[in-house]
Amino acid sequence: MTETVSFIDTHAHIDGKEFFPDFDEMLKRAADAGVARIIAVGGDLESSRRAGELAKSHESIFCSAGIHPHDAARVSENCYEVITRLAAENPKTVAIGEIGLDFYRDRSPRDVQEIVFRRFLIVASELSLPVIIHDRDAHEPVLRILKEERTRGIGGVLHCFSGDLKMARECVDLGFYLSIPGTITFPSNEQLRDVVRGIPIDRLLLETDCPYLAPIPYRGKRNEPAHLRITAEKVAELKGLSLEDVARTTTRNAENLFRIGNAPQEAAIAYRIRNSLYLNITNRCSNRCSFCAKFSDYFVKGHFLRLDHEPSFHEVMAAVGDPTGYDEIVFCGYGEPLLRLDLVRQVAAELKRMGCRIRVNTDGQASLVHGRNVPAELAGLVDAISVSLNAADAETYQRLCRTPFGAAGFQGVQDFLAESKKFIPQVIASAVTVPGLDMEAVRNLAESLGVVFREREFADVG
Repeated sequence: MTETVSFIDTHAHIDGKEFFPDFDEMLKRAADAGVARIIAVGGDLESSRRAGELAKSHESIFCSAGIHPHDAARVSENCYEVITRLAAENPKTVAIGEIGLDFYRDRSPRDVQEIVFRRFLIVASELSLPVIIHDRDAHEPVLRILKEERTRGIGGVLHCFSGDLKMARECVDLGFYLSIPGTITFPSNEQLRDVVRGIPIDRLLLETDCPYLAPIPYRGKRNEPAHLRITAEKVAELKGLSLEDVARTTTRNAENLFRIGNAPQEAAIAYRIRNSLYLNITNRCSNRCSFCAKFSDYFVKGHFLRLDHEPSFHEVMAAVGDPTGYDEIVFCGYGEPLLRLDLVRQVAAELKRMGCRIRVNTDGQASLVHGRNVPAELAGLVDAISVSLNAADAETYQRLCRTPFGAAGFQGVQDFLAESKKFIPQVIASAVTVPGLDMEAVRNLAESLGVVFREREFADVG
């Protein structure tokens, strides 16, 4: 039941003299800690060359090429040409960076930093590479430039993110990832912890920025990739996830951004999040919710869920394997499970015989779909059911959930909740925190129906 964790350190300065004495031992410690791949980041011409050589000579190392904003005043036309050539000629170059703005130390004039930053965004666009952005005390101009350059189609990551939650959400809206360093463990850094709590893990990466910013208990000492695991453990704690969830998801995020190791996958029928086993039995839905992440990506917490066929009873049970030890088995996946009501009942009956707790996540339209009282057919098979209420009135429900049943769809959800109370021990009404939704009104409706209410974070699936 346990997964092997595999991390990617997405920002490491391992080309310098700090690692000369024990480079091979450092790589072994990283591997032992589950850090399977490292991106060696360039900060000037020489370090970009060295990072590229490390990537060529080590299978587990990739690289980037760029010039840190500290050196912006010394950037010439030749520098742009060299960085372009280094990136274009080395197939293991995955990004342009680190580039950006540093208004903390101001080692180069601010206007020059902005000019150089924009030029490197153009280089990245021409090479179709993402960018690794350095931002220190320059939040407003970094955001402004990224918004202005958005038409270039540039994606990337704000490394060692130091902004607040509002800025984090703006960056995510622009399509950028945020990279979390060991500073997440510093007692005074509650702002970064708020960011991690408030941003979907599907938009987070992990980094060490070694040899700098070692996490507690190594603060003040040389940082190294092996310490990435400590950062991951803190992220898991803050997100209420397992270490395996964080490793799997952030690895998938890095593979997606940097286009490394992103081979086609076979869809998961059974997949683990925290200590629950989820069953993905259909990708069909009775609604077409406007906020559904399925329309942009079929990955949930690093699991690929796009089925090439709907699995049979025997396929589902084979995927489940030994179900003992899980807190619960959840019919969820990337579709409406109760469209396959007969399969749900058959699998649930078998799992109940094995002593499993069963939960169903549903849009509450099943009785309308099947033309009969579905909650009654789940009696004795399902211990908990979570129903997507998502609105306090029929008009809002139709706008958000686009049910094919019209006004009857919203009433159908309420009737489904009321009937579920009669047959299922635990009934929950949920709503996604879609911007502008009157969550208090939805809560009041759920409570008037006599069920527990739960908010689900917008854009955070699983």
